[in-house]
Amino acid sequence: MEDDAPVIYGLEFQARALTAQTAETDAIRFLVGTQSLKFENQIHIIDFDDENNIINKNVLLHHAGEIWHISASPADKGVLTTCYNKTSESRVLTCAAVWRMPPEWESGSHESPDDSSNSPQTLELLCHLDNTAHGNTACVLWEPMGDGKRVISLADSHVVLWDLQESSTKATISSSATLEGKGQLKFTSGKWSPHHNCTQLATANDMAIRGWDLRSMSQIYCIENAHGQLVRDLDFNPNKQYYLASCGDDCKVKFWDVRHINEPVKTLEEHSHWVWSVRYNHSHDQLLLTASSDSRVILSNMVSISSEPFGHLVDDDDLSDSEEAHHEEKSKEPLQDSIIATYEEHEDSVYAVEWSSADPWLFASLSYDGRLVINRRDVGSLHLGQPRAAQRWAPAPPLSTKCNHGERPARGSPAQQAALLQPPHSTHSLFFTFSHLLPPDPPHYPSQTVSAVDKECKEEST
Repeated sequence: MEDDAPVIYGLEFQARALTAQTAETDAIRFLVGTQSLKFENQIHIIDFDDENNIINKNVLLHHAGEIWHISASPADKGVLTTCYNKTSESRVLTCAAVWRMPPEWESGSHESPDDSSNSPQTLELLCHLDNTAHGNTACVLWEPMGDGKRVISLADSHVVLWDLQESSTKATISSSATLEGKGQLKFTSGKWSPHHNCTQLATANDMAIRGWDLRSMSQIYCIENAHGQLVRDLDFNPNKQYYLASCGDDCKVKFWDVRHINEPVKTLEEHSHWVWSVRYNHSHDQLLLTASSDSRVILSNMVSISSEPFGHLVDDDDLSDSEEAHHEEKSKEPLQDSIIATYEEHEDSVYAVEWSSADPWLFASLSYDGRLVINRRDVGSLHLGQPRAAQRWAPAPPLSTKCNHGERPARGSPAQQAALLQPPHSTHSLFFTFSHLLPPDPPHYPSQTVSAVDKECKEEST
């Protein structure tokens, strides 16, 4: 199957919170939370119809405040958590709560993006994750592959393990730990490991990455100066229990074996600005997505440090005799890492990227201007690990090598920029396919690598 054209869904408000509906494995569904200071914030339930390449949506009101983080229960389709801002006694606090969406919407709907006949409904508050004694909540993490009854909140310098009881309507603190040490003692992100019977947690604060044993709530490893600047996100390899990916403001993505923390196993330097999000593919751990303030999403093939360094994704039934013989010969050698594709449909900082829980080849990315882009990349027919040039949807202008937010260039031609930035004609969301804005024959770079193309662009600009 060939790659489909990307699909873009525009929210009317700024946004940075995105998650896949983890418990839904039959339908392709994402949840997006908005950030608005003036208007009522919303959660958009995005259903993607992959047969017709269109989006259906529902909108739920989130009265509590602007949403900084959103996470879906792995066991209950209708339950989710949000971290949001609220004002209390002239102070802005970041709180967390557990919510339930209306029962009829737990499995999605078939509303068109242009259908304005229905008024938005409101989320049902199940319980607060009261953080008065712990500070501002950075994120809430559900127990991977659990029954939806345990969550962890990272609040300032505290790790708090909660038990959700009575159908998630009551939350009690099971145990907690406090971050001690030098530097900025505030958590920025964390990831609950799916390995070791879900007894380990990785957290990021300042430039350090720390591991925790949840049975004793004690620290088990610490990677000081894991990045040159603030660590933004973490993700565990789903198939290799000791491997962890991290990204940060030093524009780098690093891979760690937590048994040997003196230096990273691998480092990527493909982005030109802060890297906000890193995600392993749930099924094929050689596939890795990263999202950055340089407005790009990059899909990398990290086969050399995957669970299948000799490759596996090629279907032998689809190969001819000569191709099969060549594949068998190549399979005796470790494959090389490469960039599979660079996606440049965004015009603003890309804060989040998530793989679908229902389709291993489909993912969504979200930029601060409220643009959600859904892409499909079928790499099952590719010889993963073979070096190949990244495919671009549009020619890229020169990229600044400096990590300076103000130097990020605009993408695309003036006409494309004007079309993409055109505001909606109503208060409802804007939906269209990106293929309408592309030239008939998007350019490809079959003989040049990404670094060579960018280098050439930079030389021309000077």
